[in-house]
Amino acid sequence: MDTNKLRSQCPALLNKTYFNYGGQGPLPTPSLEAIQASWRRIQELGPFTTDVWPFIGAEVSSTRRRLAQLCGVAPHRLALSENVTSGCVLPLWGLPFDSGDRLLISDCEHPGVVAACVELARREGLTIDTLPVKQLRGDQPSTDAGVMDALEQSLTPRSRLVVLSHLLWNTGQIMPIPAVAERLAQHPQAPYLLVDAAQSFGQIPVQDAAAAADIYAFTGHKWACGPEGLGGVALSERVLNEGQPTVIGWRSLQDESKADLSSSDPFHHDSRRFEVATSCVPLMAGLRCSLELLDQEGSAETRLMRIRQLSGDLWSGLREMPGVKPLMEVPPASGLVSFQLSCDAAPAEVVQQLGQQGLWIRDLADPSCLRACTHVTTTEAETEALTTAIARY
Repeated sequence: MDTNKLRSQCPALLNKTYFNYGGQGPLPTPSLEAIQASWRRIQELGPFTTDVWPFIGAEVSSTRRRLAQLCGVAPHRLALSENVTSGCVLPLWGLPFDSGDRLLISDCEHPGVVAACVELARREGLTIDTLPVKQLRGDQPSTDAGVMDALEQSLTPRSRLVVLSHLLWNTGQIMPIPAVAERLAQHPQAPYLLVDAAQSFGQIPVQDAAAAADIYAFTGHKWACGPEGLGGVALSERVLNEGQPTVIGWRSLQDESKADLSSSDPFHHDSRRFEVATSCVPLMAGLRCSLELLDQEGSAETRLMRIRQLSGDLWSGLREMPGVKPLMEVPPASGLVSFQLSCDAAPAEVVQQLGQQGLWIRDLADPSCLRACTHVTTTEAETEALTTAIARY
């Protein structure tokens, strides 16, 4: 695999050593050029003319089909969104809940999703329970077994929703989403399964998990190396049938040309009922271009093997150092490598000091640690540079 080609197309990687793919991936120059070309074409046609609508329609349809294909679902199940949070929250708030229902949320979820669930619970009279998965630090079989055991211990007769990321943003563990979905289908309440896919899309194969979840929300600006402001959410047929739109705009409507006060069913019957209004169409060309560039680096499985090789090397190097403790007890299942230092410097200070050397990682609050991410564009020299810098602490 020639990672130098993609690296050379990412200006953000040419003057720094970058390990923050889990926060935001670098945008390749061809993707930026695709965005600019789309914008120019819209202006040439006229941004609001009868000539531009076929172009915009084709951009939206081709993007929806591409993302649906990657998620292993039919296009009518794929809603376009601006980010992971909107992809999670818009359909979540449209689900039917009864006062007294319970939400089961893992202890490794992103604060944005947790806050939305807390507010939903306050408004609807729901109770929040915690699914403990943060302590799972071993290999994949033991992790899978631990998740399923915790699920059995945490579900109640009134559980109505489970929130669990596909790939935990703090420890880097992969969650057995299809197995969780199968177990929930056997529960008397058949709880919905909401999956935050911020760290999985573009990094690991997602089809099985996306097809199994009720809400599988992702973004294009992290591991897919697309532009910020564009993502998607794969929705189950059950959500399409039972969920109601929350934030409503013209894209939610079957007939966007008029407000029909007599209609009892004005909304699309597919995923578009959870889309809102005007969004940035040129970004779609940029994301599709980034996905094509990733495909040139190999299949999702091949890319993951490369990512895991690099993260494993980094994990091994850190593990051998006195005063450094990786969170994982075994080589990482993904490109996320989280670790703790025994030195007096606070994690945020370490991040700042490394940044002054052109090495970019990030700190996390829960658990308090540092996190470095490897991607297919990462090199062995970069992982060695980071371990050398960490050794000085």
